[in-house]
Amino acid sequence: MADTASAHPSDRVSPLSQYAERLARATRASHGALRLAEIPFLTQVDVRLDSKGPAADPVALALGFPLPSEPNTVARGGELAALWLGPDEWLVVGPAGARTHLEARLRGAVGDRYAAVVDVSAQRTTLLVAGARSGELLAHGCSLDLHPRSFGPGRCAQTTLARAQVALVPLDAPGPGFQVLVRSSFAGYLAEWLLDAASEYVRGRATR
Repeated sequence: MADTASAHPSDRVSPLSQYAERLARATRASHGALRLAEIPFLTQVDVRLDSKGPAADPVALALGFPLPSEPNTVARGGELAALWLGPDEWLVVGPAGARTHLEARLRGAVGDRYAAVVDVSAQRTTLLVAGARSGELLAHGCSLDLHPRSFGPGRCAQTTLARAQVALVPLDAPGPGFQVLVRSSFAGYLAEWLLDAASEYVRGRATR
């Protein structure tokens, strides 16, 4: 069952709704070098448990795949992805409208075992930064080595981008690109930074 709010997305305003057209214009003006867009309202559920404890297997069954145990990796199954955030913490990301169902499913799997399941969907929004120059663009504000050999599909990282705390996830799809999960309160700042950094790849004043 989808949340009541998510069932009517037209009634909701995403953190970057006012940037949608500017991001689209920058994308068009880059002539394929970049694709910039917000992916709003993704379901995000924080899971904390002992990876070797009694809650780990029931959560894996509920998700359809085990939580990743290797640091800074992502496990995927169907429409869900689980990002490793720490030895006992993961962020499960799913499609918009699934937050109530996913949280309830995971809480049911945990039962009275020692674990925590919290819906944090409202804390962050997600920016899509894709295209042939996407890694180069992000490198202007991120110290990580973003080359696919070092940071390709299946990886994730908590880092800073233009001094904003983000979770960075390479796309699990053909072609280069990243999802950038950022706190909603910093989303406008980061969008402005991306548009400014993208200006060298666009023609005219497409980002204005």
